[in-house]
Amino acid sequence: MTANQHLENTTAQARPSSIIEPAYLDRGLDALVARLDQNRELTADAKRALRNAAGPVTVFDAGAEMSRQHSSPNHSLLVAAGTAARSNLVENGERQITAFHLVGDFVDLHAFHSDRLDHGVDALTRVTAIPFAHAVLGRLTREYPELIQLFWRSSILDAAIHRQWLVAMGRMTASRHMAHFFCEHYLRAKAVGLGDEFSFAFEITQAQLADALGLSTVHVNRVLQELRGLGLFEWGHGSVTILDWEALRDLGQFDETYLGAIGN
Repeated sequence: MTANQHLENTTAQARPSSIIEPAYLDRGLDALVARLDQNRELTADAKRALRNAAGPVTVFDAGAEMSRQHSSPNHSLLVAAGTAARSNLVENGERQITAFHLVGDFVDLHAFHSDRLDHGVDALTRVTAIPFAHAVLGRLTREYPELIQLFWRSSILDAAIHRQWLVAMGRMTASRHMAHFFCEHYLRAKAVGLGDEFSFAFEITQAQLADALGLSTVHVNRVLQELRGLGLFEWGHGSVTILDWEALRDLGQFDETYLGAIGN
């Protein structure tokens, strides 16, 4: 199956539909600000302007395409609920996931300054997202310069996570790579209210995790069993519970410095 056929099939599986639900808007924006505005630089006026700039809240069913690879969107999507994935397809239809997006993440903010997306974004679970038109974002950043800092921090964090994924995939064993991934995902989920003391929501499948780690599904299952056997964590019913944080962090050689303030 070609990459284009895969995209067509994914699009046919589910279509977004608009809903009216102000609570989702508040949740997405609150998570964005809490995660990135650690120094509380945003004024009340800037927050209000950003909230007023939001488009209609949109729902994507699991498997739906949110942004198509090589497209030129005129808006960027902020996740308010669910989990999305940024990925690239090769010609044989295989997928490499390059990022997971949680509540408070812009899945394609860099499209604001790019002519075309070099990747696609899919909903891994049912995703509620908020569109922000690029023309409106441009006006807001001129009127409220502090928003430039907020969006810049989002891009910096995104790039830092990409670098760590590259290092882990290229230089770590599969067990260390997976341990590093779960440490990172726990801190990111906890930062936006999706986790508590060492437990967090995790609704993706082993196949999707395999696409992110660059492993086969069989290999992922084998490594999961290994880490469970070591008593490091439990995964089931849409959540992960870390049983031994220090051991998991040591195995994954995890240093949360790259996550900045959200790692504290």
